[in-house]
Amino acid sequence: MFKKYDVIVVGAGHAGCEAAAAAANLGSSVLLITMNMGTIAQMSCNPAMGGVAKGQIVREIDSLGGYSGIISDKTTIQFRMLNRSKGPAMWSPRAQIDRMRFAEQWRLMLEQTSNVDFWQDTVTSLLIKGDIVLGVKTSLGVKIEAKSVILTNGTFLNGLIHIGEKKFGGGRTGEKPATGLTEQLVELGFDSGRMKTGTPPRVDGRSLDYSKMEEQWGDENPGKFSHTDVAVPTEQRCCWITYTNKEVHETLKEGFEKSPMFTGRIKGLGPRYCPSIEDKINRFAERDRHQIFVEPEGLNTVEIYVNGFSTSLPEDVQFRALTQIKGFEKVKMFRPGYAIEYDYFPPTQLNLTLETKKINNLYFAGQINGTTGYEEAACQGFMAGINAHLKITNKHELILKRAESYIGVLIDDLVTKGTEEPYRMFTSRAEHRLLLRQDNADIRLSPIGYQIGLISDKRMDKVKDKINNAGSIVAYLRTHSISPKNVNILLEMNSSSTISQNVKLFQLVTRPQIGLEQLRSVDPLLNNLLNNFDQETIEQAEIKVKYESYFEKELEIVNKMKRMEDQEINPEFNYTKLISLSKEAREKLLRIKPRTLGQASRISGVSPSDISVIMVHMT
Repeated sequence: MFKKYDVIVVGAGHAGCEAAAAAANLGSSVLLITMNMGTIAQMSCNPAMGGVAKGQIVREIDSLGGYSGIISDKTTIQFRMLNRSKGPAMWSPRAQIDRMRFAEQWRLMLEQTSNVDFWQDTVTSLLIKGDIVLGVKTSLGVKIEAKSVILTNGTFLNGLIHIGEKKFGGGRTGEKPATGLTEQLVELGFDSGRMKTGTPPRVDGRSLDYSKMEEQWGDENPGKFSHTDVAVPTEQRCCWITYTNKEVHETLKEGFEKSPMFTGRIKGLGPRYCPSIEDKINRFAERDRHQIFVEPEGLNTVEIYVNGFSTSLPEDVQFRALTQIKGFEKVKMFRPGYAIEYDYFPPTQLNLTLETKKINNLYFAGQINGTTGYEEAACQGFMAGINAHLKITNKHELILKRAESYIGVLIDDLVTKGTEEPYRMFTSRAEHRLLLRQDNADIRLSPIGYQIGLISDKRMDKVKDKINNAGSIVAYLRTHSISPKNVNILLEMNSSSTISQNVKLFQLVTRPQIGLEQLRSVDPLLNNLLNNFDQETIEQAEIKVKYESYFEKELEIVNKMKRMEDQEINPEFNYTKLISLSKEAREKLLRIKPRTLGQASRISGVSPSDISVIMVHMT
């Protein structure tokens, strides 16, 4: 019935979809197994993509040849560039998404991707011989062989849903949990743990009074995630902001004695940076109110996502508390919020390719590795799909470095440091974030995508044009001057000091108050030059000028670290013989087996003196 596949992907969430697409587009035959063909790429939580650091990840996936950016752009109902008031390293694209159309577009894209087959079933165990995975076995008793397997099980591994004192098995509301895989992996010697996440209630938008809330519109000139020709959104929807209050908090507290979090029924740790409303009230008792974001779930639905009100309290408590929020007095609830516990596997058991150390050709991606968030899951699936294909075709693996991508930071953090709580990406996690901006993701990563075969000649030519055109603008600014009589009025209008002699345009652009848009109005030649280029290229040139000195300093730091990052450690290196190593360092080095000195230096518990000892014995 089934042929032998190159890659089997288990789970069709964000990680599974990107894994299947990447491996298939590289030429592997792929079987995507999902428990429900109707929930492919389901947005289980908030209907949004991107945000701080997460938007950079979506741009990076797109720049390498993945699908998340394209599908987000096709289903965007509101686009905002966050943190515009800060430096460009902090600018982060975020889009409100039509949840139903997002899932539909993902399925259509996968169905139009040759080499992807589908099978609706539940994988209950892996076929393993020695230390090599050979395929999977499903609940129907079907055995399917493959050269590699990627597990992207999300929250389904022994998933347990909590609503107040009620609890029942489920990987998502209305869907069964996946059983059998955890138990088999533990028998094989893998360590496992429990984590939790939560979701807020969904409500009927027709029952809300928006006049009592603050409007939150998207950008007047919206951008997009993808560097392809997909159009920017033409129809945007408004979101709203309201707040909890003391009465809401008191009502919620009435249910604390029935809260699975406070009674200890939930054992797994939840995401620190996306706490439940009861957790917020408990941890921030001094606050009288918390922000609630009222977000539409699509263009053609009245369903509303109550962002900021994640909870597992009894449904009657949830409802009473909601009615005390401004604008929610007559609210009708579609379904209550809930918490879900699930199994994960500490990611220190993985190589940087996301292949497991114990079982060859077996890869983990997404929440199974202890992460939270669609974007974090998608980029792991994407990299696992690429590396599964590369390994079975005897090609060199792809490992992105910390200095070249947020994806590289995320995977290195997981594999090197592990995580005991749901891992979420922040700009602060990336020490070289000034170089890892959303505006230059294509410049950084498209050459890599092109080299492995996921970026077309046309797209690569577009990247080269962007680099060359931005360079042309910068060259003009370096070589052309402007006189005081032509620019001083503009400088005064923008609260910038006037000049007394001709000054290079480059120097003026370095001023925080002055940009290319202002200068083109007083320099006809510059205006003519800029008319040849799109806004993205112009913005790229301006960022290069304004932050040139900072970029140079950052690159110096990267180059200094490069020696350690490039110095590989033999996988068979015997740390037990190094008596000068601390006990903690020896244990962690033996377990993680870092690939390079740079990776070894980032392991918690490994000191600079330990690194010195390793370096001495490597020479």
